[in-house]
Amino acid sequence: MINRQHQHQRGVALIIVLLIVALVVVLGTEMGGRLQLNIQRIQNIKDNNQAQWYAYSAEAFAEKSIKLIYEQSAEKIHAGQPWAEEVIFPLDGGGLQAQLVDMQSCFNLNALAEATSDQLQEQSVTPQMEAFQRLLASIEREEPIESFTIDTVRDSLADWLDTDDRTRDFGAEDPEYESRQVPYLAANGLMVSQTEFRLINGVSSDWINDVWPFVCVIPNSSELKINVNTLTPEQAPVLAGLAGISLSEANELIGRRPGDGWEDIEDFLGESVFQTTPLNDEQRAWFDITTTYFILHTKARYNNASFSMSSLFQSTSATSVSVIRREFGGIE
Repeated sequence: MINRQHQHQRGVALIIVLLIVALVVVLGTEMGGRLQLNIQRIQNIKDNNQAQWYAYSAEAFAEKSIKLIYEQSAEKIHAGQPWAEEVIFPLDGGGLQAQLVDMQSCFNLNALAEATSDQLQEQSVTPQMEAFQRLLASIEREEPIESFTIDTVRDSLADWLDTDDRTRDFGAEDPEYESRQVPYLAANGLMVSQTEFRLINGVSSDWINDVWPFVCVIPNSSELKINVNTLTPEQAPVLAGLAGISLSEANELIGRRPGDGWEDIEDFLGESVFQTTPLNDEQRAWFDITTTYFILHTKARYNNASFSMSSLFQSTSATSVSVIRREFGGIE
């Protein structure tokens, strides 16, 4: 009987030992899995950080390039200069793709805030609003944007930017936005990002992607100024909208531009198309052959990480170049 009890105790002890071993194996497996996960997480962070630093290096190079532009030819900046070329650069474990773009080759949406109270008393639609309206109407689509929609977006954008609560004929103020399923208020101030345009009354996902290439937002600036020497043929609707000419005339004008751009703005304004469609003084002030704002689009890769960034530069001289906004496209 004593032997039977002893054998029973040995069996219980064996089961306990097996349970302990099983528990240790489970804990060891869990710890090993978590260790591998932490190692991978650290590796991902390292790769993402390296890709980010690659992007910042492109930004530093772009800043140096802009300073060089101003040292060599600040009076005339055109698309035939080296800065306008896309840079694709291989790097250890990855690569870098960067494109410096003239920010003054697109329509600054903040320009619709340019109207003063006196202007609004005299006219409900300002010259800047008319130019924006013509731009939207000039965009080529299978189904052109309806005129009523254009009027709605034009007035609603102006209402979004102005500081009063007066609603224009086709516009929208706080009551319109507060009545929506997800309510919000009008900014009543300048935009800081182009993505705000999605919030404007009348803007539709059906056509907004067709408008993106032609519009932009310059923070803290309502100035409307276009560099005619950097406009591409694809951006002809911008020129058509500001100059009040047809899209075909705008295309022809850009195609006739000298390889190194017009020497001065009077050469541009002296083109034959403006003899039949003369510009008023305000329209003439919208055009220039130099640039104050550039935007750098960067995409960097390192191992399996990708980092996208857009950097907006403001430059007034070779010694005054600064980044005034960064937008991060996300890490893939």
